Amino acid sequence: MRIDLWVPTASPFSTPELLAVIGAEAEQRGIGTIWVGEHVVLFEEYASSYPYADDGRIPAPAGTGLLEPLNTLSFLAAHTTTVRLGTAMVLLPQRNPVYTAKEVSTLDWLSNGRVDLGVGVGWLEEEFDAVNVPWPHRGRRTDEYLEVLRTLWCDETSAYDGEFYSLRPCSMFPKPVQQPHPPIHIGGESRAALARVARAGAGWHTFNRTPGQLAEPLGTLDALLAEQGRGRGDVTITVCPYFQSLDADIAEQYAEAGADAVAALLIPFGADDVVRSLDGLQPVFDRVASA
Repeated sequence: MRIDLWVPTASPFSTPELLAVIGAEAEQRGIGTIWVGEHVVLFEEYASSYPYADDGRIPAPAGTGLLEPLNTLSFLAAHTTTVRLGTAMVLLPQRNPVYTAKEVSTLDWLSNGRVDLGVGVGWLEEEFDAVNVPWPHRGRRTDEYLEVLRTLWCDETSAYDGEFYSLRPCSMFPKPVQQPHPPIHIGGESRAALARVARAGAGWHTFNRTPGQLAEPLGTLDALLAEQGRGRGDVTITVCPYFQSLDADIAEQYAEAGADAVAALLIPFGADDVVRSLDGLQPVFDRVASA
């Protein structure tokens, strides 16, 4: 099993200096992937319910916000050479898919093929309103946008005609370094998300689950994969425990439950916090390395 980091890049703490330390420490300790999330705007008042907290509120104090993920990973690409760079999650239906394809391809090019693109459909309706994108049918919109990404990445002449997006024949270069394209990981806990993994994903990225909470969704995923002529070996299962406990024994339990990677939550407020937090996780790294 692999150990990753999931880093909420909140301002004002995620300075260039802090991110450079995270990159250096991740490489020194053999971290597999650094994952970062996305919200372009947040709200003090909102009716939507955050799915990973009992009170439905995202744990983001007023006056903070997340750095844009692909820009952040480009910065990390310039400060690293081996660690993979992932989004968990890019909110794909909120974005223009052509610009997203271009940005991801550029990042893959500049990082020498180290990008993992995690996508989600979003949970914050008010954010969709802010970027003037309809909230209904965002799942179908995501499916179409994934097809737009693929034609731009894979086809010399790209074109698409769908319900939500049309693309006249055009060409986009450079293509990604990774062929046929960077791995696409699907985030989300619903059956619809698992079905999207089965149809279109190289991985499933799940949040806030204990090892004992993996059996049911993985059983569902196995059945959905079989319908597509695929199997568990075709996808990477990444679990971010989020605020759940994580130590060496628990990491081993995740592996036994079917996880291929555990993305440890890292919330540093300064460079010293990065080293201190990763020192605390060192037994996890050591256990995984010796397995």
